[in-house]
Amino acid sequence: MTIRIVTDSTCDLPKEILEREKIEVIPLSITIEGKSYLDGIDITKAEFLKKLVSSHDLPKSSQPAIGVFQEVYSRIYEEEGEDVEIISIHLTEGMSGTYQTASLAANMVDANVTVINSRFISHALGFQVLEAATLAKQGYTVNEIVERLNVVKDNSSLYIMVDTLEYLAKGGRIGKGKALLGSLLKIKPIASLADGVYSPVEKVRTHLQMIQLFTKKFEQETIQKGKSIKSVAIAHIDAEKLANSLKESLQQVATLPQVLITETSPIISTHTGPGAIALMYYAE
Repeated sequence: MTIRIVTDSTCDLPKEILEREKIEVIPLSITIEGKSYLDGIDITKAEFLKKLVSSHDLPKSSQPAIGVFQEVYSRIYEEEGEDVEIISIHLTEGMSGTYQTASLAANMVDANVTVINSRFISHALGFQVLEAATLAKQGYTVNEIVERLNVVKDNSSLYIMVDTLEYLAKGGRIGKGKALLGSLLKIKPIASLADGVYSPVEKVRTHLQMIQLFTKKFEQETIQKGKSIKSVAIAHIDAEKLANSLKESLQQVATLPQVLITETSPIISTHTGPGAIALMYYAE
C-alpha cells in the first residue's frame, strides 16, 4: 500500500523539503488589482510584497476550486494505482473553506482520500504534513497516521504579532478609527490560533516586548511542563532580522532542534502586512 500526502500552499514548507518528501501542494490564489495569481507559482513572495504595499485595496485570497482537488487526487490515483491512499491536510477551516472543498472533492473521485483539518496555518500546518510523510514512509497505516496527527495537533502552538494595524483595518477585522489610534500608540497585537480560530492574546508596543512574550510563552508551554521540543519554526513577512533575534532568545532558554525560518505565504501576509512574525512549536 502506498500513502501520498497532499497539502496546500499555506504550509510554508520549503520547496526542497516538499520535493524530497514527495508532498503534493495545491495552491490557493490571490487577486491583486483585478489580476489573479496562483500562490507560489505565478508570483514570488518578494513580488507579492511589493504589490501588497503599493496596492490601494487589500488583495483577495481564494481557496482552490473543487476541480483542482479532483484533478490532483485522480492523478495520484492513476500514478500510484488503485491501492494508493491519500491523506490531504489543510489550513484551519476557521480561516478558509479549503478543508470543506477538499472533503467534497474526496467524495467525487475513485481514490481513497482522508481529509484533515489541521486547525493551523504556516509551519504549524507543516508539522503535521511532515509527520504524515515520515510515518507513511515508515509503513504506518492511514488510521495510525491520523491518530498521530491528532497528538501533534493538540501539542502545537502558534503565536503571531502584527506589526501594523493597516491591513487588519483594510480587511475589516478592526475599525479604521481603532486602527488609527492603535498606530498612534504603536500597538502591535499578538494572537494565537486557539482551536483553529484567530484569538487575541495581548498587545505590545515594541519588538523587544514581543520577543520577551513569545519566549515566555514558549518556556511555559514546553520546558516548565517537562515536554520534549520536537519542532520549532518562525515565519515572517519582510522581518528576517527580527526572526533571527527571536530565535536567539529561544536558544537562551532551551536546546532547540533546527529552527526553520521562512517568509510566509502571500495568502497569510495579505491579512497581516509587512513586519508580521509568527512563532510555532510542537512539543510533547
